[in-house]
Amino acid sequence: MSKERGINLEILKVVNLKKYYSNVKAVDGISFTVERGTVFSLLGPNGAGKTTTVEILEGLRKKDEGEIYYFGERKESLDSETKRKIGVCLQKSAFFENLTVWETLKLFRGLYRKGLKLPEVVELFRLERIERKRVKTLSGGQLQRLAVAVAFVNDPEIVFLDEPTTGLDPQARRQIWDVVEHFKSRGKTIFLTTHYMEEAEKLSDHVCIIDHGKIISEGSPSSLINSSGLKTVVEFDSDQVVNVNYLEKKDSHYIVETDNPEELIKDLLRKWDVSNIVIRKPNLEDVFLKLTGRDLRE
Repeated sequence: MSKERGINLEILKVVNLKKYYSNVKAVDGISFTVERGTVFSLLGPNGAGKTTTVEILEGLRKKDEGEIYYFGERKESLDSETKRKIGVCLQKSAFFENLTVWETLKLFRGLYRKGLKLPEVVELFRLERIERKRVKTLSGGQLQRLAVAVAFVNDPEIVFLDEPTTGLDPQARRQIWDVVEHFKSRGKTIFLTTHYMEEAEKLSDHVCIIDHGKIISEGSPSSLINSSGLKTVVEFDSDQVVNVNYLEKKDSHYIVETDNPEELIKDLLRKWDVSNIVIRKPNLEDVFLKLTGRDLRE
């Protein structure tokens, strides 16, 4: 077990975790470690097993096999002491509609002996303008910001954020990124699932990509990109059907990997009507597409 000055660095450890439904192997013997003070991202296409994994770790679903360790101790179920050290933001959250934002925060804060002061939570999550609004009057984005704020009210050691920025505008999304980095700087741990590869690449210290219930690749974003074998990426638009081996195609937009971008572009311009050509280095989304062959948002 990794230790530094007597402090356990492994805040969460999963060994050979399994969850089967009849003949479906939702989670098929995965293992990983989450270190204290890091952002750990679990990524995968829909149906890959990530939601089942997260729900087991949050105590919402029972595992079939495997071992789970929190703070160095094996847990068959989450006891009250462990729950006090965990924060959870689910994909969908339900609150009392007639309570205000402030009353909702106060309600959840009151469930814990220790935690953050409510004015600090309001300031961190920029809730000043809506703190007196009733939950039923909130927009989707405002409701999502409240859900993320609630996950932090007990000042947890590890926070599970399941697609926390879905439905948020770019400004609000980046504000949540700032909050994640703020808590990380305080030694807190974030377990993240997200639909946004840019988000995972920016925030993550370690990424696990899961597909068909198995971890197919893991490492830091930079190490995954460097070891992917991807060379140069060319993006372009065409209303024609372009006969190329692409990483991804969305409507008329193509993303192609090549080791000879100059020749590829010459060939494209000679044979097809293409526009908006961009040459760039590969990123985490390119790696994801190469490994899974599917878009995360499918």
